Amino acid sequence: MAQRRSRIDIINDILAAIQRKGGKIKPTHLMYKANLSHKLMTSYLEELMEKALVDEIKEKTNKYLIITDDGYKFLQKFKQMREFQESFGF
Repeated sequence: MAQRRSRIDIINDILAAIQRKGGKIKPTHLMYKANLSHKLMTSYLEELMEKALVDEIKEKTNKYLIITDDGYKFLQKFKQMREFQESFGF
């Protein structure tokens, strides 16, 4: 049986999904790419916006989520942390 994602894994999945779409994504697309319910995604996005890892912009009638420089830094550090963890077989 698959293991549940941790909070930090979900945050990484959200930021990585935005990054893969060129740094800008519509909220609905993010919800599907990160495999989250609307309620859960909204909760995480509020926190990520408070911590300035994600920002929201409007273009014409569309709303987009963009990853900030701090968000990119988080992804880089998270990747380093995973590589370190895997180097010890965890």
